[in-house]
Amino acid sequence: MGLLLTVIVFMWFIVGYKIYGSYIAKKVFNLSDKTVTPAHELEDGTDYVPTNKWVVWGHHYTSIAGTGPIVGPAIAIMWGWVPAILWIAVGAVVAGAVHDFSALVISMRNKGKSIAELTATIIGPRARYLFTAIGFFELWIVISIFAMIMGILFNMYPSSVFPVWMEIPIAMFLSYMVFKKGKNLLVWSWLALILMYVTVVIGVFLPIKIPGTHSLQIWIAIMMIYIYIASTLPVTTLLQPRDFINSHELIVVMILLIVGIIAATIKAPAHLSIVAPAVNLHPKGAPPLWPILFVTIACGAISGFHSLVSSGTTSKQVDKETDAQMIGYGGMIAEGILALLVIIAVAAGVGVAIGGKIGGVEAWNALYGDWATASGLGAKIGAFVTGSVNMIACVFGQSKFMMTLMTTIMGVFIVSFAGTSLDTATRAQRYIIQEIGSTLRLKFLTNKFIAAFLGVLTAWLLTLASPGGKGALVLWPLFGTVNQLLAGLALLVTTIYLIKKKARFVFTLIPMIFMVIMTGWAMLMNIQTFHKTHNQLLFVIAIIVFILMVWLIIEAIIAMQKAKMAQRS
Repeated sequence: MGLLLTVIVFMWFIVGYKIYGSYIAKKVFNLSDKTVTPAHELEDGTDYVPTNKWVVWGHHYTSIAGTGPIVGPAIAIMWGWVPAILWIAVGAVVAGAVHDFSALVISMRNKGKSIAELTATIIGPRARYLFTAIGFFELWIVISIFAMIMGILFNMYPSSVFPVWMEIPIAMFLSYMVFKKGKNLLVWSWLALILMYVTVVIGVFLPIKIPGTHSLQIWIAIMMIYIYIASTLPVTTLLQPRDFINSHELIVVMILLIVGIIAATIKAPAHLSIVAPAVNLHPKGAPPLWPILFVTIACGAISGFHSLVSSGTTSKQVDKETDAQMIGYGGMIAEGILALLVIIAVAAGVGVAIGGKIGGVEAWNALYGDWATASGLGAKIGAFVTGSVNMIACVFGQSKFMMTLMTTIMGVFIVSFAGTSLDTATRAQRYIIQEIGSTLRLKFLTNKFIAAFLGVLTAWLLTLASPGGKGALVLWPLFGTVNQLLAGLALLVTTIYLIKKKARFVFTLIPMIFMVIMTGWAMLMNIQTFHKTHNQLLFVIAIIVFILMVWLIIEAIIAMQKAKMAQRS
């Protein structure tokens, strides 16, 4: 069943990209290589750099993925694998990929400006401030929470520490060989990947763990210093080569998982059957499926963070406009495939009994007994790693070394993607702060070093808001709704853009309406919950964000009416 489900959904994604994605690229946005991209028009060697489409795809995909397509599906499966798969499959093709691709294209056609900055010209000046506030708030939480997640992951998988940090000099060496020496990108990137997997093996024998009770705070401090430096470097120095290596790493992991699914399906007695419930409308202690499913599974279906990546870093690197379909639409489809494999790993992989471990429904219940057990960060990632390693073990055996090696490979994969998202979010936050400085005519804020420092400092202060470096968790209950609200608003901006261009706007209008309704509904539920639990901080912030949303929608409706009147005249 697991293998059949994988094949069906995989084919759906391919058809969606070939037919739906191509139609939107050619008939809605009319992509043309005659259009000069910002990478050429504003080339500066730091942020605006014309780049091979595969390298940009690698950067874009690894930036939008992070841990999102892992943790979201791994928790949403509590409501059953059917609703989770349906939302991932349909959402990725008709909502998420359209959202990412649209944000990328309109940014490319406006000098690589962020979606927040574009709101001023598409909707109105007041709308820009509203969207910028929501975007800044989102990235503020993302940077803070991902720095914390990196520290937690390093403590969970100490064998991943050495290879993850060694990827930095490997990526910089790849940059030197390709961009300075003119060596073949494909050959040297795969050589770099092989070298990285050598460090993975070393990591198995050389786990690194910071002793003491303050290890998480130390890791967070290290990550904050790193992302400040990384976000100010030219994209060709570290961002592009590292993300390209990570895209190869994705290919390796996906092959391992697919081969594992096949092996676990045909290899008795480890037959791969789905042990998760098909539909479970009322899991113990869980909130209702409607609308919470649609804010729990973000990455993998649709995520507002992606619009900040598309219009933040990616749009400044695209060489030709026609590359946008593969990068923007195709990147989201690839994330949907990863989310699919996560569902198979946690729905079926955890039930594979190996090495004397319990299997079947009993194994599932041990990990997903109730909402509180399944919703913790360690539980989400642990369930995915356990299910993945169980399936892969059906191929490579169950020796202690192989099990540790496979666990390390999966750990490095997760940490590497979290690091990429953290780096990209910091750079995107720098752009937003620089745009704020330009708008308010505060010249010092337009300096990339000052802007990056402020972006990192504010996120660092958030982590320190609670003991143990977990201050971001204070605002985390709001993140899901704010993130999906941002997706709906990005689609709203795109819809008005298409109306003004007299183009077919129904393809963004429908998912926009759906996302605004679902996230607005979820936000109202959050406000009610925060009021009942006397959480005044989240209660006030949630109301402010909800007011900003309503205000921005009103501004958009006014702009939409003006656009329609202009069409009639």
